[in-house]
Amino acid sequence: MKHWIVCRILTIVVLLSTSAGLLYADERPNFVLLMGDDHGWDEVAYNGHPHLKTPVLDEMSRRGLRFDRFYSGHPSCSPTRGSFMTGRHPNRYGTFSPNWSIRPEEISIAHILGKAGYACAHYGKWHLGPVKRESPTSPGAMGFDEWLSHDNFFEMNPTLSRNGAAPQMIKGEGSQIIIDEAMRFIQKAKLQKQPFCVVVWFGSPHEPYSGLPEDLALYDDLPTAYAERTVQLTSNETGQRVKRSLRAVLRERYAEITAMDRAIGSLRNFLRKQDLSENTLVWYCGDNGTPASAGRTAMTIRAQKGSLYEGGVRVPGVIEWPARLRQGRVTGINAVTSDILPTLCDLAGQPLPNRPLDGISLAPVINGTMQTRPRPIFFWSFNTGKAFNQESKPYIDPQLQEGTTPLVKMMAGKHTRTFRNFHYPVISQQDFGGSRTMLANRYKLVMGEKSAGKSVVELFDLTKDPTESHNLAASRPAIVQAMQKQLRDWQQSVLRSLTGEDYE
Repeated sequence: MKHWIVCRILTIVVLLSTSAGLLYADERPNFVLLMGDDHGWDEVAYNGHPHLKTPVLDEMSRRGLRFDRFYSGHPSCSPTRGSFMTGRHPNRYGTFSPNWSIRPEEISIAHILGKAGYACAHYGKWHLGPVKRESPTSPGAMGFDEWLSHDNFFEMNPTLSRNGAAPQMIKGEGSQIIIDEAMRFIQKAKLQKQPFCVVVWFGSPHEPYSGLPEDLALYDDLPTAYAERTVQLTSNETGQRVKRSLRAVLRERYAEITAMDRAIGSLRNFLRKQDLSENTLVWYCGDNGTPASAGRTAMTIRAQKGSLYEGGVRVPGVIEWPARLRQGRVTGINAVTSDILPTLCDLAGQPLPNRPLDGISLAPVINGTMQTRPRPIFFWSFNTGKAFNQESKPYIDPQLQEGTTPLVKMMAGKHTRTFRNFHYPVISQQDFGGSRTMLANRYKLVMGEKSAGKSVVELFDLTKDPTESHNLAASRPAIVQAMQKQLRDWQQSVLRSLTGEDYE
């Protein structure tokens, strides 16, 4: 009798535990992670842009969590995308610049969430290696169940590869095409009762620019003074560099941003109609600062894409999640693309990878409990010319690094991209150079950037000097010295990772 009672109690406990587990699975948040291409901090209406129309991102910034100090992991695209995927600085795995691939041993968001039962998909720009099926760094190799992606950026009527197959042209506006694919995947995940993580990396607003007639018409009245300036960018006709009127260029660039904004709006409407919006976290950011081809008509922060000053790495950042963000809020806490993986792991209840990470969980920021960032953010533009040469050993078979998806812009005489990554066997003292930055809660140390042709050490108090106009290095030597030591220690850790130590 006692044995029967014990068995009944154990059965009830198991049933209750199973029910609780199913409830937890149903309550796990969905994730939609969006990123614009070359979309800098000041190119949204909610940050005061004088011309741009971004009603959807503006509404998200009012309803959700707006980061006034959100940063890309690097001042260029491929490295930032690596930080987004891994929570690690891209120098740890050799993704130093555009067209440098990730390494196959890296652990991605999709690897982690896929093992936890999430349906994972990638759409749009990849730029962490070729998207072809045999690539060891394709979206599929990095853990995604499905992908419709491009090796690099794309424009109207993009040519994309579906799940690594031969590329095919798809007629239409690029941002809407990949959002339509994302909605299809989400619908399938809902029918299968799976939580989902969908990554959408837009090809906009990267040059060369183009736009639909209705979007171009919104910017017919840009100031005539812009017509007196010219900028260099890629020609849609030849794929080569060309000079054009800034007014004409901005009309097209702004049209692309508005089209991207509208595509995001269609996704949000879809989530509402599917009763998925409440527990779906939608996160938008840019991948680096505004490029030179944009003309920087609103110079609110210093420099542009490629620089470690604010204009090179500060980007729009907003999270919308009705279940947890009932009222709109603005935060001045520093955040970076490397924080995405730790945040999602925290929210999904998954352990972090057992290797050095550079990001932190922003769940306390979402909850409103974090007052200051507990760890600094580091940036580093690695000097590859000193570390690698023709004798360097490729990390991946060069044939597997050849891209297949064509784009307008020519490079090395062709319309496709070739990726690279090299073994780094031994740490060398010469490799600690290059432009590098440490961003603490108040102060920002900048080393290696050139001012008036000379490499200088600069210290800025961003709380009082957001334009980085006043170098305090001479008057704050103790702060500079302490930050230099922290920066050097971090670089040492990064170079250890680059040797492959984390994979052992």
